[in-house]
Amino acid sequence: MSVIFTVSELTRSVKNLLEAEFPFVWVRGQVTNLARPASGHVYFTLTDGDAALSVVWFKSAQRSAEPVEREGERVNPLTGEVEEGEATALAGDALEGGQEVLCAGRLNVFEPRGQYQLVAELVQAQGVGDLAMAFEALKRKLADKGYFDEDRKLALPRNPARVAVITSPSGAAIRDFLRIAAERGTGGEIRIYPALVQGERAPGQIAAALDQVDTEGWAEVAVLIRGGGSLEDLWAFNTEEVADAIHRARLPVLTGVGHEPDVTIADFVADKRAATPSHAAQELWPRRETLAQRVDALELALGRAYGAWLRGREDAFRQLRRALVWLSPAQRLGRMEDRHRSLLPRLEAAGRGVYRVPGRTLAASVERLARAFGPARVDRGGDEVVSLCRRMERAMLALHQRRERDLAMLAAVLRGLDPEAPLERGYALIRVGRTGEFLRGPKEVTPGDALDIRVRDGRVAAVVIDASIQTREKE
Repeated sequence: MSVIFTVSELTRSVKNLLEAEFPFVWVRGQVTNLARPASGHVYFTLTDGDAALSVVWFKSAQRSAEPVEREGERVNPLTGEVEEGEATALAGDALEGGQEVLCAGRLNVFEPRGQYQLVAELVQAQGVGDLAMAFEALKRKLADKGYFDEDRKLALPRNPARVAVITSPSGAAIRDFLRIAAERGTGGEIRIYPALVQGERAPGQIAAALDQVDTEGWAEVAVLIRGGGSLEDLWAFNTEEVADAIHRARLPVLTGVGHEPDVTIADFVADKRAATPSHAAQELWPRRETLAQRVDALELALGRAYGAWLRGREDAFRQLRRALVWLSPAQRLGRMEDRHRSLLPRLEAAGRGVYRVPGRTLAASVERLARAFGPARVDRGGDEVVSLCRRMERAMLALHQRRERDLAMLAAVLRGLDPEAPLERGYALIRVGRTGEFLRGPKEVTPGDALDIRVRDGRVAAVVIDASIQTREKE
């Protein structure tokens, strides 16, 4: 489902996005459509022949751009930096149509007309063509070598305790840096590594100081700072020597060189760029009010978390206590007694119901039985029982006599089959000791076999001498 904006909402969203993406920019172009109303503000258009950008230069910014003398030094009120060399900033009344200028400022959206414009903070005359060409050439060279790749850049430590600052110890930049550092963070140690920040010897000293910081391994972060100036003044930070030193450093490097619109080669190579030396200190240490608010927020969050944890434990304790009470033997016995008392009347009623129906059934059965088996019926039954008993006695006597005769016959047959009966008549039973079988013929023995001869009154042992003699005698 698409979102429908009002004109105001869309313009405000574009304004927020544009101003967040380009908080401060540096734009080069030719001045056209110059206008100076009675308010003292300056309105003009910057163009490069292909595009145009509306610019507003408020009167207050024009005054702040004019350097002032302070203790023998020329200080830019806009940044608080000491300007070295010839000033290139223009005053509002010195701006002319057709002039090539460099404008520094912030992008803004004028909501009533829905038009974006540049709110100028500083306007400088352009006149550095050769240096700009050299700057762009070195920028392309180092970009091709990967010096500007984001994936090689390190994150700055939060609220560092050990910071190495490479700068001129007598410049306004270090004073501004130390002043901001004293007002922010939770305290830390700062070591200053002196180096020239302008002139022919400056690149070598800056690179040597950065190598020294990296070799010592003491600092958590290295900071390169310098006050504002012209492109020529800042040229030490646009050299390949300084870029190489930043690229080979193993610790994070933060740059705060010049003003917001001053962008150097060192800024591209460094892990993080700050707009000014003061801004560099702000990048390293958070405001103490912010830290205090964060501590308060963490304290409140901790209190809420502890309260939630404590309430959870209390709920768990109450649940366990209820469960313990419910499962205790005394409570269980009490519940069983209550249930027994409630079930006992029901059991008694059920018992009475169980016996009531069978009782009525039994009474009806007894009544029917009495009618079916009265005294007359009992007398007739008694006579029948006496008659049946007599018949059963006669049948049992006849059956007993038949069984006695059968038994006598079986006994006579059994006596005839008794193998020991012939012994009474003088016969004998012979067993072969070798096999234990009864001897039935001479072929069942061999000479030397032991014989067990049983007669009526005992046993006689014998040995076979010659079976053939017995056979011949038999023949």
